[in-house]
Amino acid sequence: MEPLANKIRPRVLDEFVGQEHLVGKGKPLRVAIDEGHLFSFILWGPPGSGKTTLARIYANALDAEFYELSAVDSGKEDIKKIVGERNVLQFSLKPKVLFIDEIHRFNKAQQDFLLPYVERGDLTLIGATTENPSFEVIPALLSRCRVFVLNDLEEKDMDAIIKRTKLKTSKEARDWLIQMAAGDARQAITTLDNTNKLYGKITLETLKESIQSMHLRYDKKGEEHYNTISAFIKSMRASQPDAALYYLARMVAAGEDPLFIARRMVIFASEDVGLAQPTALVVANAVFEACEKIGYPECTINLAHGVAYLAQCKKDRSANDGIAEALEDVRSLGNLPIPLKIRNAPTKLMKDLKYAKGYDKYDTGSYLPEKLKNKKYLK
Repeated sequence: MEPLANKIRPRVLDEFVGQEHLVGKGKPLRVAIDEGHLFSFILWGPPGSGKTTLARIYANALDAEFYELSAVDSGKEDIKKIVGERNVLQFSLKPKVLFIDEIHRFNKAQQDFLLPYVERGDLTLIGATTENPSFEVIPALLSRCRVFVLNDLEEKDMDAIIKRTKLKTSKEARDWLIQMAAGDARQAITTLDNTNKLYGKITLETLKESIQSMHLRYDKKGEEHYNTISAFIKSMRASQPDAALYYLARMVAAGEDPLFIARRMVIFASEDVGLAQPTALVVANAVFEACEKIGYPECTINLAHGVAYLAQCKKDRSANDGIAEALEDVRSLGNLPIPLKIRNAPTKLMKDLKYAKGYDKYDTGSYLPEKLKNKKYLK
């Protein structure tokens, strides 16, 4: 059975609700659609804000051949199949629009593969992402796309979308659902649909009951996100691999970006393991590269391997604490004079000024500025 969200999805721009800064009169996407401008772009915004709907409306308005992929479960071969149809459709005047949902899940190699097709105009790309494309999309591809930022839907927009479902709801239930969905239209519609199917009526109580059975609570921008990553790091720091693997599983099951997890592991390798096991940084970097090249679901194994290793390593924060103390001295004391004997002396004048004089590569005296000569950062 077709999901309710698909049934009521707007087909033309005049039916679209919200994002007035993009689709209002004279705004960029309205102009592009009304005037038939063909170009690649990325829609960056929170879940349920209208990214997929806008992509479909755009392709339909331009009478384009529309292809839709999810970066979670597609890759190079899927793109090849789409482009490979060029020989069959080469006499068609219709442009090809490829919509890639969650484009931030494409690793660098996959994005590099996509790039020449976009450059040559074989495909017009529309990417959708909940993550900052500056960090998640390769510069070469990003430079060939405009970026449009979508916002959480406003309460009045959510109210209009809920009413469009034509499901009977009380004002109390509707107000609660709007607050719960927090600008995510898809979540609101899915909750209504599930509640109606499960209970046959939509009340505040049945909505709450339905929500409890829908999914694990994990919001990339909310408190649970930060609680989980905090528990993950602290479990590795306490050398508790079982707890660390559990919190890793929580993040993987919730669809957390593997590169976000791997970045935290690279930081942890230097911050917490440090000099106790210098190869920890090598392992963490290898995990990051594996996640970048492989992606889900297989890179889950790489993450687990790295987490189990880091959690069991001995810990030494001396390098981290030392640089923190040194930075504080730099901020508070400014650029203290560097001892003359370790200054560079490329000219005669500098040598006459005693730059580098008395330098001995085996010197045991302090090379710190005079004011800090007895300071110990690495303890």
